[in-house]
Amino acid sequence: MGVTGSGKTTVGTLLARKLGWAFLDADDFHSAGNREKMHRGIPLTDADRLPWLNAIHDETQRLSGHGKNIVLGCSALRQTYREILCAGLAVTIIYLRATAEQLHQHFATRSNHFAGENLIPSQLATLEEPSDALIEDIGRPPEEIVADICSRLRLC
Repeated sequence: MGVTGSGKTTVGTLLARKLGWAFLDADDFHSAGNREKMHRGIPLTDADRLPWLNAIHDETQRLSGHGKNIVLGCSALRQTYREILCAGLAVTIIYLRATAEQLHQHFATRSNHFAGENLIPSQLATLEEPSDALIEDIGRPPEEIVADICSRLRLC
């Protein structure tokens, strides 16, 4: 989890590949309307997010019910969002912590994404840092972050 531009897809994909787990990108669950709002720099409301969060939870629960382990890349900015996503599932939250400066640097190399750099302030304002997460600073290369996650969780 983390704000837009923190590397959730990059780190999540690498982690899932290393573990041999499925990877889900929460961005794939957004409605066309949500994508358009974010593309225009309009922050999503809780009403916008609820169907999105429920769809993600339904899919993770379905996959988990089939015995699959999952890495989910999702902003999950608020505790209430994380509660929806994690309900009934065994979950370890990994928080990709970033400063505004680090996020702006990441956006300098990012292309073809509907969420723009102009969402950083609203995402940081909405963010409720988790108290129960494994915290990773995004100032390191993604491969180092993944190696640290594996080591700390004793999974790889």
